[in-house]
Amino acid sequence: MFRLDYHRSLTALIHPPEPFTVTSILFGLLLTAMFAAPSPASAQSPAAPAASVPGAQSPAVVPVAPAATVLTAAPTQEELGDSLALHQRYQAAIAAYSKAKPSAAVWNKMGIAYQMMFNLSDATRCYKESLKIESRNSQVLNNLATIYDSLKNFAAAERLYRKSLKYQPQSALVLKNLGTNLMAQRKYNRGWDVYKQALAIDPQIFEDRNAPRVQNPASVQERGAMNYYMALGCVRAGQIDCALQYLRMALDEGFTNPKKVATDVAFASLRENPDFKQLLASQSASKAPVAR
Repeated sequence: MFRLDYHRSLTALIHPPEPFTVTSILFGLLLTAMFAAPSPASAQSPAAPAASVPGAQSPAVVPVAPAATVLTAAPTQEELGDSLALHQRYQAAIAAYSKAKPSAAVWNKMGIAYQMMFNLSDATRCYKESLKIESRNSQVLNNLATIYDSLKNFAAAERLYRKSLKYQPQSALVLKNLGTNLMAQRKYNRGWDVYKQALAIDPQIFEDRNAPRVQNPASVQERGAMNYYMALGCVRAGQIDCALQYLRMALDEGFTNPKKVATDVAFASLRENPDFKQLLASQSASKAPVAR
């Protein structure tokens, strides 16, 4: 089952599903970095994206049949849609999914394809159709919440994230999305508390997994705050490169400044890091007044 991840500056990441069926693998349908999270066996969907995705299962090995008796089944419309989505041919993927047997998984995948084309109206319709079939599907609730976040209906999105967590309370992804949602509402302390819960479950949850993204409507100041707290989360998890990446964005967006960062005890562990020193030096130089 696919699900979306809403967290970074200009992001609402799309996260991956479980491994392909044998038929899917025969057609090379290894869906990456967008679609994630295990789903019921009856609703199999593409493989998890990046290799670093926690809980991602390895693709099944195709058994070798005796020579001259190897048979390959034609792909289903759903599998064809998965392959087209992999190649970012979302309109064609939607056409294939529309011919597949209706299921919660198919409606969810179709919703993601629409969302990747910024068609939020049809994406919302598809997610709601999926929820008519599986009303307690945590991943689809999460995906629908990202639509409301995109529309700046943060209160509605927050309710859906919390409902999603009722059915999957240990989802680091949904917790991270909820934390970002609270940040967008300028509830920074509450958002940071939720980020810490996500980190406790998955210390790598803030890593950039190179997944496709849809727009985060937060203002520059709000994104700066999100990136600052993301940097704190990375430091807490001991991920230096991750911390520097988000800290650079927080500085670029004006949420903080090099002097404050240099004296912030939260970043004390980075003070002797050469890259940290270089970041602060370059930021200080870029913000220095120009002599006339």
